[in-house]
Amino acid sequence: MNLRMKLLVVPCAALSFAGGVALATSPEAKPEPLPRHVLPASKDGNLVLGLCDGETSMEVPGVKDGQKLTRAQAITATAQLMDDWRKKNPDANWDDVPGPVLAQATAPAAKKSPPLAPQPNPGAKPSGNDVRQGGVGAQTGASAVPQQQKVNLQTGHTYGAYSERDEQVWADSVQAAVKEGHRVFHDAEALGGTVGVSCDMCHPDGANTHPETYPKYQVQLGRVALLRDMINWCIENPVRGKPLADGDPKMRAMEAYIYAQRKGVKLEYGKH
Repeated sequence: MNLRMKLLVVPCAALSFAGGVALATSPEAKPEPLPRHVLPASKDGNLVLGLCDGETSMEVPGVKDGQKLTRAQAITATAQLMDDWRKKNPDANWDDVPGPVLAQATAPAAKKSPPLAPQPNPGAKPSGNDVRQGGVGAQTGASAVPQQQKVNLQTGHTYGAYSERDEQVWADSVQAAVKEGHRVFHDAEALGGTVGVSCDMCHPDGANTHPETYPKYQVQLGRVALLRDMINWCIENPVRGKPLADGDPKMRAMEAYIYAQRKGVKLEYGKH
């Protein structure tokens, strides 16, 4: 290899190495931020609230921008916003539901876990109603799981042998997530809101959230959205909080609560 070729090879190798390092160390692409509902300014410096449609807004007399509404004030203001929206959209498909009340709505009741079910000896075949047979079968090793004394710990295998108690533990875990979602949904502080507005004020008991229609094109966002995208839109705009990460326990709990409210409804993604 002559001197000229060596001079070309060395810089190319350096560039290749630098490119590989850049690819290896480059941060993951951040999700595109959601658009914002730009609210009109109040000439008197009063607080201006916006609805989740991204268009309807109102000024709250006597409350200055930066101040937080009481729950009673927030309920009154959001009721007026919803009334304004209905007048502008008389033919809209909106479920009629009772409005929110000052006291937080009753959380879904959780069932008490049954006592620990008798467990088979390691390696022994289950008998009677001790277990239910799953897709893999009882001989998956689940029967060798040692007996547990903690109430909220399963003893079987999801796709193999599992007991009625396992099913109850799973159901209780889901119900706990739904209950937590109910709490966050009704609590402006838990949502991180700065104006005193919570999700239930426009969506009592999760009404008119229609999780069964996601993913769908959401006009406010200008793109195809998942349910969690719309939750974050509402948190950032009407609630005036910061968006939650996909894995945030509050986001997961609210999704669980909203889906639970529509149990039995047919999935129709993309529907408006």
